[in-house]
Amino acid sequence: MKTCLIVDDSRMIRRVAGRIVKDMGFNTTDAANGQEALDACQMDMPDAILLDWNMPVMDGYGFLKALRKERGGDKPVVMFCTSERDISKITDALAAGANEYIMKPFDSAIIQSKFQLAGLL
Repeated sequence: MKTCLIVDDSRMIRRVAGRIVKDMGFNTTDAANGQEALDACQMDMPDAILLDWNMPVMDGYGFLKALRKERGGDKPVVMFCTSERDISKITDALAAGANEYIMKPFDSAIIQSKFQLAGLL
């Protein structure tokens, strides 16, 4: 079974996204910030990562850059799932290795379509 790490400082977002991704057949884990997510990836690299941008300790962009330097860090499909709408930040995220960009608020149809586009389903 494929795995998805959900990284967001909002417990509510982690729960909602987790339910959506579980319904698509994934095992899920979560992290409240980029450092927790990096630690989790160093222990067990997931197949997919839903990633918020603005978080304490380490933001999503910092996490993405660190992830892509890790052994196996090129493998997960990373989808920013954020309210960050600055086009330069979106461009930076894609250049740093993000595969997709989902704007909040999101629903199951949006996440499912992005997972299909990325070849996860």
